[in-house]
Amino acid sequence: MSSKPNTSALLEQANKLPPLASLLTRAAAAPKSVAFAEGADPRIVEAAVAALNAGIIHKAHLVGPLDDIKQTLSEFAVNDISGIEIHDPVQSELRDTLAARFAQLRAHKNVSIEIAHKAILDPLVFAALLVEIGRADGSIGGAVATTSDTVRAALQVIGKAKSALLVSSFFLMILPENHPLERPAMVFSDCGMVIDPSANELAGIAAQAADSFTALVGDVPKLGMLSFSTHGSAKHERVSKVQDATNSLKAARPDLIVDGELQLDAALVPSVAASKAPTGVLQGAANVLIFPNLDAGNIGYKLAQRFGGATAIGPILQGLAKPANDLSRGCTASDVLAMIAVTALQAQTS
Repeated sequence: MSSKPNTSALLEQANKLPPLASLLTRAAAAPKSVAFAEGADPRIVEAAVAALNAGIIHKAHLVGPLDDIKQTLSEFAVNDISGIEIHDPVQSELRDTLAARFAQLRAHKNVSIEIAHKAILDPLVFAALLVEIGRADGSIGGAVATTSDTVRAALQVIGKAKSALLVSSFFLMILPENHPLERPAMVFSDCGMVIDPSANELAGIAAQAADSFTALVGDVPKLGMLSFSTHGSAKHERVSKVQDATNSLKAARPDLIVDGELQLDAALVPSVAASKAPTGVLQGAANVLIFPNLDAGNIGYKLAQRFGGATAIGPILQGLAKPANDLSRGCTASDVLAMIAVTALQAQTS
C-alpha cells in the first residue's frame, strides 16, 4: 500500500460545496487536457494529480525543470502515470516546433527564430503554445508568476477569439450554504483585468460574463449593471457610461435578462428593488454583477470573499480563442483544483 499522500482529501473538500461539486462532475463527463506553466509547484502537482485520478482531466502537462517536477511528483500517488506529460522547455523535443510557431505568431513584431527559441524557455509561453498547437486544451498559470505575465503570454500566443470585442475576466463566486441571497453561485466581472472600460467595452464584458455564467453554472444569467445610481437617481458621466452600456447590451443581446444602471442593493435585494427600481426586470434577482471599473470590481469581489464568506474562483479569462487562466499567487491546491475544472469546462464549450 502506498505511503504517499492521498489527494482524495481535495476532492472531499470540493464536494462539500454543491456548485463546485457540479463543476467537477461536469468536467469529468468529457475530460480534457490542461497545461500547467508552474509544473513543479506542489500546489499545482497536488491538484493536477487529484484531477487526473478523479477523471476530471485525462492529461496533465507539467511544464518546468524536469528534475524538480519529478521530485515533486514523487510525493503524490498517481493512479495512471501515463496521464502525466513533463515538458522541460530547455530540453523538450517540442522546442523547434514551438519556437517555429511562436515566430510565426509574432512575425508582425519581427520575432526571429532565434528570439523565439529564447521566448519559449518561459514556461508561461511554453504552456500557452501547447494549447495553441492543440497538444493541450487549456492552460493555467499564476501560482508563482504575476497576473500581467500570465495574461501577456496568453494574449501573445493564444490570442483573442475572433468573435470577442476584448479579453476580460471574471470571478466565479460560490456562496455559502444558507446564504441570505439564496443563490448558490454568481459571476462578478470584470474584477481583474480591464481597468476602465468604455461603454462599448463594458457591454462586451457583460455579454461575455453572461455566457460564462451559463457555461459554468448552467443556469439563466440575470445581469445587474452596477453603478452608484439606480435608474437615473444621480447624474454623472460615470452613470451615463453604465446607462449607455446597458442600452448597447440590450440591443446586441435581446436574449439576455439585464437591467441597469443599478446600485448593488437594488440588484440583489427584492425589497430594495421594489422601492428603487419598481419597473426593472431583475427585481433583486441578479446572479451576474457587472462592475463599472476595475476599482469597484476588485474591491467588490474581495469584500464578498472576506466579509461574505464566498469562495472566489479566478480571475478566469474570457474572450480568448482557447482557455487560459490565471491563479492568485496565494492560491491553495483547492483553488487550483477548482480552476482546473473551470478550464476543462471552458474547453468543452470553446
